[in-house]
Formats: sequence, C-alpha cells, structure tokens
Amino acid sequence: MRRGITATALVAALALAATACGSDDESGSKSSGELSGTVTWWDTSSVGSEDKVFKKLAEGFEKKHPKVDVKYVNVPFGEAQNKFKNAAQAGDGAPDVIRSEVAWTPDFANLGYLAPLDGTAALKNQDDFLKQAVASTKYEDKTYAVPQVIDSMGIFYNKKMFEEAGVEAPANLADLKTVAKKIKDKTGKTGLYLRGDDPYYFLSFLYGEGGDMVDAGSKSVAIDKPEGVKAFKAVKELVDDGTAKTDASDGWENMMQAFKNGDVAMMINGPWAVADTLTGKEFTDKGNLGVAPVPAGSAAQGAPQGGHNLAVYAGSKNLDASYAFVEYMTSVDSQATAAGELNLLPTRTSAYAKKEAVDSEIVGFFKPVVETAVERPWIPEGGSLFEPLRIEYTKVLTGQTTPEKAAKATGDSYRKLLEGWK
Repeated sequence: MRRGITATALVAALALAATACGSDDESGSKSSGELSGTVTWWDTSSVGSEDKVFKKLAEGFEKKHPKVDVKYVNVPFGEAQNKFKNAAQAGDGAPDVIRSEVAWTPDFANLGYLAPLDGTAALKNQDDFLKQAVASTKYEDKTYAVPQVIDSMGIFYNKKMFEEAGVEAPANLADLKTVAKKIKDKTGKTGLYLRGDDPYYFLSFLYGEGGDMVDAGSKSVAIDKPEGVKAFKAVKELVDDGTAKTDASDGWENMMQAFKNGDVAMMINGPWAVADTLTGKEFTDKGNLGVAPVPAGSAAQGAPQGGHNLAVYAGSKNLDASYAFVEYMTSVDSQATAAGELNLLPTRTSAYAKKEAVDSEIVGFFKPVVETAVERPWIPEGGSLFEPLRIEYTKVLTGQTTPEKAAKATGDSYRKLLEGWK
C-alpha cells in the first residue's frame, strides 16, 4: 500500500503540472461551452476485426465534437499494461484514455494512475450498467473506469465435424473425452485445442473443480489447495490421453488457425474470438459455428468473468473531453454497434434490448453465461497472479512438472506477491 500512496502523490503532482502548463487548446478548455483539443486513446482490441469497429466509433465522436481530435493508437494487448505503467510513472507518453482489461483497473487505480470518475460525465446513466460489470471498476469505494464490454468463455465447436462423428456438445469433462475419441475415430482429427501459454484458459478448469487462485475475503491463497491440484491433473489428462493438443508458445495463433482450418473440432474461447473465427475456411457458412457452455468439472460448471473497461489517465491534459469520450464509447448506441458487428456483450442493461444485440446469437448465448460467471479477485495484484500460474500451467501441460508441484510453486509465488496473506 505504501507504494500506492507514493505513486498517487507523484501522479497528482504531474497532473497538476500538466494542467498548469497546457494551453487552452491542449487542455480542451470548455470556456466557450464546446469541447476541444486532443484525446489520445490506447485501444487494446484485436487487430483486423475489433479495431476497425472501435476506430470507426471513435470517428463518430469526432463528428459529434468537431473541435476534438481523437488520436487512435492500437496497442498490442500483451504489451499495454506495462507500457501504460511505464509511461504513467515517467509522466510522459501516457494516453488520455486506455482500454483496460478488468484486472488492470484496480492495479492502475492503486498506483494513482487513474482519474476518479464519480460525478463526471463519464458515468452518465450509471445505474444502467450490469452489476457484475461495475465490480471491476471500483477501488476503495471510488470508481476509476467505465465498463465497455463484459465476457466469459464457452466451448466453440465445428457443427459439421460433430455431425460426421455423431456427437453433441460435451456437458462435462467425461463427455469431452468421449466426444473427442469419437471425433478422432470418425474424422482423424483431434477433439480439442487447449491453449497452453495463457492461464486465463485454465480458469474454467480451476473453477470447475471448485478451486480459485486466491480468496480475497479471507486474504488466503487457494491455488495450492486440493481443488487446485485436481484442476492441474484434469488438464494434464486431457493432453496425455489425446483429447487435446496444446502448445507452449504462440498459443492464440496456433489455436485459432487449427480451429479455423478444421484441424481440431473444438476450442475454449470467448465472444471476442467470434469475428476472427468466422474468417476461417471452415466457417464461410457462419451456421457451422456452434457455441456451448464450458464442460463442467467435478464440482461445478465454471467460467471466468472477463471484459474491458475504459479509464482516464490522472495526468490527462484534457479531462473534460476524455470523460465525454469514455461516455460516448460506453453509451447504449456504441455498445449496440459492438454487439451487432463483433458479437461483443454490452455492459448496459438497456443495450440488450437493441436490435443489434437481439439479433446476435452469440450475445444471446453468452448473456446468461456472463450472469453466472465466476468473479475474479478485484485486487491491485489481480493481474500479477497470472504470470506465476502461466509458468506452472505450461510446465504441467508439457510434462515438465507434476500437478502437485505446480500447485505448490504457484502458491509459494502468490504468498511472496501478497504480503501477509495465508
């Protein structure tokens, strides 16, 4: 916590200095009653699909506010968290607005890098937001972001391949193994591509066995409990018995290409992957894509809650325009556009009544999944929990360690990261 207090003071000083030094144009003065100046936005969405839609939406904001120039920058998702931290800490190069993965928001807020949004234009009609989407935007009873999209995970499957093998979507892990064997026997193809270099794809198995990474309420580590060991064993068995193929690097690209080209019948993914999936040769007929709940483990059917928020940098020289931009990009109409063109789930209740959302089968499928998804721990260290887990998860899948050792090593890392936790 000491680190957060120091960072807060630093950024507050930087913000004050930036405001004092900026010209009326740079700071977006509203003395004329009209927004002006530049708003730099770091978008972390997928290149080639999502980015086109979000950039177009940003251009719509410029039309509404002709004196505001939105400087759109697409920053690779894997680089954005550290890049923003480095720029904010240095007081140079940070954007006015960042698309923040839900776990980053409390981290950035704790460091003092985000402007509090309560009482600003960014939170227009805030009672319309889904309760579970709002949870990740709060830190110490203040709001530091606005939810843009919410998501969870399901199992994507190739309907033609399933029909050829005479199988249906698996309801649990036992079904998954049976389905994969029949697909292999009938088509010669592997049943599932299990991404092995990203621990987010492990969470459904962890929750399915009744486990978790940590228990924030009791400030205790949970990953090395028996449920965590069972989850590591479950994914290892899927690879060892041939149900799934995996990888230790380039997981996203390998997984997507394998599924789009028909080399595997299933993958676990979320609504953010639909637009890309439909570009594959197996899905020129969009109706060939099936989506079902993630197969249940021995304890539950668990899928993680994910999504992205829009946050404003505390040192922004143009806060008024930044607040307005965030409100515009998270408005009902903007969310409806994202639902219609990208099958992304809105965070506003009223957006689900819009035609674009109503007509999206993917949105319709994932809405109840999101409503029952497992919340991740909204703590500043939440995003940092993934790297120790990634290392051990990959080692388990590639046979470099045992489930028991992986759970213990991850737990030990968590206790070093979370000072004073049990």
